[in-house]
Amino acid sequence: MTSLIPRFFGGRGSNNSDPMSLSLDVWDPFDRETSAMANTRIDWKETPEAHIFKADLPGMKKEEVKVEVEEGRVLQISGERSKEKEEKDDKWHRVERSSGKFVRRFRLPENAKVEEVKASIENGVLTVTVPKTKEKKPEIRSIEISG
Repeated sequence: MTSLIPRFFGGRGSNNSDPMSLSLDVWDPFDRETSAMANTRIDWKETPEAHIFKADLPGMKKEEVKVEVEEGRVLQISGERSKEKEEKDDKWHRVERSSGKFVRRFRLPENAKVEEVKASIENGVLTVTVPKTKEKKPEIRSIEISG
């Protein structure tokens, strides 16, 4: 049996020593509309070519989701899932699916090409790809030694 404690205190997905892993979430616990989906799960992985973000957004249409880069290097993923339309004669027995707004923000590292961000949604999974700049190899110049 795997313990949940490591996930909250430095386990996979929460590297407190890496400032790039810190998300800048907006969450108001008293705002019922935002708090319903505030726990939208997003994975961030880095490959040699790009930073890739994946968010599970089951049942959401692309028109309900926004991907933006603000303040130069902050990736913002937001959206709103509408409540299901209620008819006058409807009798609800259980309501467990979340509706409401969510906003997640991530500070991108210096090597992110923010002008080339791409996003797609397929089967309820949003994928945001942020290409990386190529690492510049240090230029080495030989200096002649006199003497």
